[in-house]
Amino acid sequence: MCVPQCQKKIAETLDRRSFLKAAGGAAAVASAAFLATPVNAKEELFRPLSVRVNKVIDLTHPLTPNFPTFGGQPQLAIKEIFTLKKDGYNLKEWTINEHTGTHMDAPFHFSNQATADLIPPENLIGPLIVVDIREKAAKDPDALVTEDDLQRWERRWGRIPFGAIVAMNSGWDAHVNTPKFRNADDKQVMHFPGFGIDAIEWLLANRQVKGIMVDTLSLDHGPSQDFAVHFKWLPSNRWGIECTANLSQVPARGATVVVGGPKIAGATGGPSRCFALV
Repeated sequence: MCVPQCQKKIAETLDRRSFLKAAGGAAAVASAAFLATPVNAKEELFRPLSVRVNKVIDLTHPLTPNFPTFGGQPQLAIKEIFTLKKDGYNLKEWTINEHTGTHMDAPFHFSNQATADLIPPENLIGPLIVVDIREKAAKDPDALVTEDDLQRWERRWGRIPFGAIVAMNSGWDAHVNTPKFRNADDKQVMHFPGFGIDAIEWLLANRQVKGIMVDTLSLDHGPSQDFAVHFKWLPSNRWGIECTANLSQVPARGATVVVGGPKIAGATGGPSRCFALV
C-alpha cells in the first residue's frame, strides 16, 4: 500500500520526527529486542512447535495483473520470455510493485526498522487470532477493529496468547474481483474496514503480538489520510499483511498461521503466501 500522497506523508513524518535519531531510537531498540528474544519468554518462541494439522487453509489470493490496488493502477505485469513449444521450457518475467496482492508490510515500509528479509523466521509463525467484524462492516464500510472488539474477543475466547498474530475478518475478501474491494466514491476516497488506532495502541501496551493481518487493501481503513495505524504499528518492528483471503474459514482461536514473507534484501514488503493450520 503506497501512492504518491502516502509517500509524501511518510517523507514529511520521517523528517519531522527524525526517526530513530532521538527518543524513538531507544523505543525501537526495545521493541526489536522483544521481537528477537522476548524477556522471560524465550522458551515460548524457540521451543519445538507441536501442531496437529487437520486442514490447511490458504490465506492468499491468486495474484493477477488486474488485482485491485491501493492506487487503482495495475502493479503487476507478466511477460512471456520462453515457451515450452519454442524453447523447450516455460519462463516468464514479472514487473511488480512490492505492495501488490496478498502482501507484507515490513517494518521498514513506514520506519527505519527491519526490512522484509531481516524479520526473524520465528516471528512469521504463531497462534492466529481472528477478530470477526463482518456484521458491522456490512453496515458500515469504514468500520474499525476497536479496543472494545479485542476485549470482547477476550471475554469470549480468553486472553490473546503470547506471540499471537491478530487478523481482522471483515468479509471484504469476497469483494476482491469487484469494484467494491476499493469502494472509491466520486472523490476517489476509498471506503473499506481496517484497524483502529485505539486497538493498535492497546495491543502494543498490553499484549505481545508479532503481526496483524487484514482482508482489505490497507491496515488503516479506506478513508484514512494520516495512516496512523501504519505509523504506530510498523515502527514498533512488527509487520502487517494486507489483502488476506479466506479468514471466514478459520476459527476465532486455535489455528496456527505461517507467513511466507519475501526474503529480498532491503524490501519494504512483498507478495506473501500465508497459511492457517487448523
